[in-house]
Amino acid sequence: MNAVIDLNSDVGESFGNWQVPDQQMVEVVSSANIACGLHAGDPITIRSTAAAAAKNGVAIGAHIGYRDLAGFGRRFIDYDLNELSADILYQLGALEAMARAAGSRISYVKPHGALYNTIVTHQDQAKAVIDTIAEYNPDLPVLLLPGGHALEYARDQGLRGVAEAFADRAYNPDGSLTSRRQEGSVLEDVNQVVENMLRLAQDGVLIAHDGTRIETEAESICTHGDTQGSVQMARAVRDALIGAGIEIRSFAG
Repeated sequence: MNAVIDLNSDVGESFGNWQVPDQQMVEVVSSANIACGLHAGDPITIRSTAAAAAKNGVAIGAHIGYRDLAGFGRRFIDYDLNELSADILYQLGALEAMARAAGSRISYVKPHGALYNTIVTHQDQAKAVIDTIAEYNPDLPVLLLPGGHALEYARDQGLRGVAEAFADRAYNPDGSLTSRRQEGSVLEDVNQVVENMLRLAQDGVLIAHDGTRIETEAESICTHGDTQGSVQMARAVRDALIGAGIEIRSFAG
């Protein structure tokens, strides 16, 4: 049983007239994955989200993604690896400025969407992502899916790779996330989500969509800020974990 676990969420993803109601999420989670402006998040949104996280004592993570505002960073891009590296550095620098202005700093990194899923199996992009983070700051932990190339490579390079689980996503039997194109890939039943996350924290087990038991090493639980009822779901998960005697605390300190 985990005596301590982190609760994180993807936030700061509004852009212009496209508004995601995720600002309240920083009052619930212990780590905030803040969009850095390429997959989502405009400067005013990033700045206000960083300020809210700092005010609430929440760890700030750089939610780096593909340069794909139209696709919300959820479409694969066959990047030139030097360009991918430059885009990552650009995002880290942008969020670092906003975090410092709010009296805080970047405490960790989490890839977003298609980039996150791609580097589970794509060795070249995984290497580009991890090498760039190490070049920027080798002391930054990286939040990743268990069992993938990126997590293994990060640890091989001396970075702290932190495995996470998703409260609001369905899993395949191999531990990968079910495609968002598949019906039922996003979980909206709060009771089911709470039950799943209690099982994760207490037994280290997730249940795939076909009933397969998946053993996992997750140190952090993610709820997406753009999922319907996301704040209420995150609060229910938090309350259930605390009620079971599990402390909610960021892995990033």
